[in-house]
Amino acid sequence: MNTKNRHSVVAILIVFTCISCNTEPANFESPDKNISMSFGLNAEGKPWYNVSQKSETIIDTSYLGLQFKNGNSFLNKLSIQKNDTKSIDKTWVPVWGQHKTIQNTYNEVQITLSNEKKESLQIVFRVYNDGIAFRYILPESNGVKEYVLKDEKTEFNLTGNHETWWIPANYNSYEHPTVHSKISDIQVTEEQLNYFLVKGIENQKAVHTPLTMKTNEGKYISIHEASLIDYPSMTLVLKDNKQGFDCDLVPAIDGTKAKLASSFQTPWRTIQISDTPGGLIESSLILNLNEPNKIKNTDWVKPTKYMGIWWGIHIGKYSFEPSPNHGATTENALAYIDFASKHGIKGLLIEGWNKGIEYFVGKSKDLPNFQTPTLDYDLKKVAAYAKEKGIELVGYHETGANVLNYEKHMDSAMSYLKENGINYLKVGYVGDIVPKGEHHHGQWMVNFYQKMVETAAKHKIMLIVHEPIKPTGLARTWPNMMTREGVRGQEFNAWSEGNPPEHTVTLPFTRILGGPIDYTPGIFNLKFDEYRKDNSVRTTLAHQLALYVVLYSPIQMAADLPEHYQKHLDAFQFIKDVPVDWDDTKVLNADIGKYVTIARKEKKSEDWFIGSLTDESKRELEIPLDFLNDSLEYEAIIYQDGIDADYLTNPTAYEIKRMHVSSKSHLKIQLAAGGGVAIHIKKI
Repeated sequence: MNTKNRHSVVAILIVFTCISCNTEPANFESPDKNISMSFGLNAEGKPWYNVSQKSETIIDTSYLGLQFKNGNSFLNKLSIQKNDTKSIDKTWVPVWGQHKTIQNTYNEVQITLSNEKKESLQIVFRVYNDGIAFRYILPESNGVKEYVLKDEKTEFNLTGNHETWWIPANYNSYEHPTVHSKISDIQVTEEQLNYFLVKGIENQKAVHTPLTMKTNEGKYISIHEASLIDYPSMTLVLKDNKQGFDCDLVPAIDGTKAKLASSFQTPWRTIQISDTPGGLIESSLILNLNEPNKIKNTDWVKPTKYMGIWWGIHIGKYSFEPSPNHGATTENALAYIDFASKHGIKGLLIEGWNKGIEYFVGKSKDLPNFQTPTLDYDLKKVAAYAKEKGIELVGYHETGANVLNYEKHMDSAMSYLKENGINYLKVGYVGDIVPKGEHHHGQWMVNFYQKMVETAAKHKIMLIVHEPIKPTGLARTWPNMMTREGVRGQEFNAWSEGNPPEHTVTLPFTRILGGPIDYTPGIFNLKFDEYRKDNSVRTTLAHQLALYVVLYSPIQMAADLPEHYQKHLDAFQFIKDVPVDWDDTKVLNADIGKYVTIARKEKKSEDWFIGSLTDESKRELEIPLDFLNDSLEYEAIIYQDGIDADYLTNPTAYEIKRMHVSSKSHLKIQLAAGGGVAIHIKKI
């Protein structure tokens, strides 16, 4: 049933009181009246909803419900008991982020339903100016001691065969290239099924979220979730009619979806809606749906940039485990500290520093305790030298996905870091989860990740997490959860066929809608023949600079080797200057997977930074600077592709120019194939 023309919105929120009548829908709308929703029960007492933006139906009639293994289900034969409504208009200040302040404005209705056993289910809808969200709540009054969830019956029925950007629903990984196709063409390939790192694709028609789409009418939609706590990750399964999706939750070890307390609330199911692709990036809907900050004093939570031996390990200059070519040596660490200190990079990460790391690479059965350095790494000496030079060390715990072992040592290992003055920690979970049978994105691991974040907060440690649960805005609640991987990152360029240029032009509209990304940008030696002759980074050097603005993270890595930066110190200046914390973010132009230009205003400054990227096609773009302060004059320092730059044939060609600009200026920029432009606009 298409309700676009059948139900009109007559008020911001219509309070309905019908208890037994199941056919009259309730209509409600966003504060700006552009987005509207309807909710009702069909003749069988089955709950449904739909969503429209202006005159266009975004989500057609879609059904809702929860099914439990022990018989307490809310699928049909439901009746409406009551509803409560409210409107919220508040502003909050993030500890760090893409905006100085965030507006949280929405209309809400909480609908209480009852099944034949007189048990209650509440469905809460929030309608924002940039989308909608809903969640299920089961109250303790039902008298059930524990719910065993068999299935969540949430539908997202669409109105056309939209363009879609997706990755397969691998229960253990997000590290797949994005596929651009029509909805009807979603089909996981044999190559994706046999992904070489971890297996976990159970359904060839299932995708991860965020799932981003473009309608034939030019609307942009992204389906995701917010506040993922004590619940499995949501994936989406293509319906047989190929015009919608069913929610499918990552299963637990026993095949059930989740075990839930006597009262609980699910994560929010979110639908962002925008007239432009940039509107998805500028939205704060996911953050707004999370609880406020739970860390009372956040003075210790500090965004930063860091260096490390990471890229040297991936290209083969260093070994990860102890060997004659070991990267994590005292000598290497001290040399990196000297370079970082000289150039104002505040952090240093050294992977492979501890005994037991051989377990990760399959050369030993000895599990690490994360407190015993290797014989060639003097942590005390390195920590003392780093402190003397004003460098923050970033600790590293590679668990090898043996979560039971890490759980046993986690608290003491974090205490050990603090004893050595280490306030940042990178944690990795490569491999198949131990206990065997659990998935990276199931309820068990969601709960473990939450425990890790809260334990780190207790020790005042900031986190960089690899092989994580997907981001759903929890950094608002726990701002020490700074950034995470959860992406096919830069390392794939070192030892695989690599990432195509459009990869980084797509991520801002897909994966990063969930939260910050640790992509590890800044590679200058784009063809590293001395280590891996057949591999390369398929971008230009200017593209790598622009990534610091386009791919948002409050912790960014200057990922290349010091000797490669030493050859291009004029370009390295941009990495030194670019901030990681912002007062404002604006998307100036965008076409998903083709090009994007983002401008960000430095925290507590009048300076702006612009990053622009293109795919494998060269382009000319125009950038209006009307967002600048009208009363100020600026100098623009432009790091751009050289005239003959090309990501395949001449990736390191770049030039730097300076010019005076103002709010009336328009910059015309040339982007080479696979290229980019990075601009620092400084107040004069």
